Amino acid sequence: MSLQVEKLEKNMAKLTIEVGADRLDKAIESAYQRQKGKISIPGFRKGKVPRQVVEKMYGKEVFYEDAANMLIQDAYAEALDECEEDIVSSPKIEVTQIEAGKPFIFTAEVALKPEVKLGKYKGVKVEKSETAVTDEEVDEVIERERENNARNIAVEDRAVKDGDMTVLDFEGFVDGVAFEGGKGENYPLTIGSGAFIPGFEEQLVGAEIGKELEVNVTFPEDYQSEDLKGKAAVFKCTVKEIKEKELPELDDEFASEVSEFDTLAEYKEDVKKNLEEKKVKEAKENKEREAVEAVVDLSEMDIPEAMIETQQRQMVDEFAQRITMQGLSMEQYFQFTGTNYQQMIENVKPQAEKRIQSRLVLEAIAAAENIEVSDEEFDKEIETMAEVYQMDASKVKEMLGEKEMKNIRQDLAVRKAAEFVAENAKEK
Repeated sequence: MSLQVEKLEKNMAKLTIEVGADRLDKAIESAYQRQKGKISIPGFRKGKVPRQVVEKMYGKEVFYEDAANMLIQDAYAEALDECEEDIVSSPKIEVTQIEAGKPFIFTAEVALKPEVKLGKYKGVKVEKSETAVTDEEVDEVIERERENNARNIAVEDRAVKDGDMTVLDFEGFVDGVAFEGGKGENYPLTIGSGAFIPGFEEQLVGAEIGKELEVNVTFPEDYQSEDLKGKAAVFKCTVKEIKEKELPELDDEFASEVSEFDTLAEYKEDVKKNLEEKKVKEAKENKEREAVEAVVDLSEMDIPEAMIETQQRQMVDEFAQRITMQGLSMEQYFQFTGTNYQQMIENVKPQAEKRIQSRLVLEAIAAAENIEVSDEEFDKEIETMAEVYQMDASKVKEMLGEKEMKNIRQDLAVRKAAEFVAENAKEK
């Protein structure tokens, strides 16, 4: 295999990769062997048709596509190892020559890592975050815990009030005609939740169990159903159940039930301590983020579009993996949200560009400041990974190749560079 690199404009490059004719011939033969079991020609048993007969009937190019795909995968990987340029995008492949008995030649257009002209990165100004915890914030946390531990008590001697949990039957009509999707039975609805269209829930206040009432609403102009946008509708509703929340008393007994503490005072003190720790952590993260953003704004770089596109696809793939772990497919997600893959790709573009800018700047700072990662820091990261995967750290190390270990060290150096920028930032 031979490789030629041609630099293009805007941090792009074209790799011309040539593979020997002998490798192409072997790939064509391999493609034939993989496909011959599916080939059926009169006069020959299925799977027994000689290659020459197949090529004579369908043309010599019949196996070229499969052969090219096999060769490109291997040859491009070899080219990456040989190439001294820092390639940061997926390749755009184009076959320029494929013919049995001749070298196989293809090109790969790729983005190269752009140079960063660092601006000021020491002493950038950031907003100071408040880390003090107020009594009101402590009370809010405790009130949410009371809500979580509330009991739902059935009510039969009064009408619906705001905040009640109801069970109702309803059917909607537009111009006196019932519309699709407008009917529900034994539907749970909390009054004031905003789950229904504006004006619906408010009109249920005062409704009595078992008595039908009419709710008059107008569908919003941006409603998802084209047939109902802006239309006036009447819902015939019957409340079947009413339940109200009964909050637990705020006392020592409550504290002992929801925490490891015996008294309300101890519980409040622990809540305050946790809030303080959370605020300190958030303040550190905010300071780091703002400092890096400030450095990015003061730096210069020309990011190739192909690099951004690769980052976009990676981010969408990461999202797909996360929701798959939650039991949801991308097809289902698109159906529920009314979006598609291309829209999602476009939506993440600003974030993708921002992520690339931050990474490039931090790598440049790590290089400028000679930030290195010690063996102890590397081993600690491996131990963290091992805990996540529930494996021995030694096993994780064995599984990692040289490239993966280099990437881990680089990630740690970038992390340290971000901490360096934050530590040297000045709060306004």
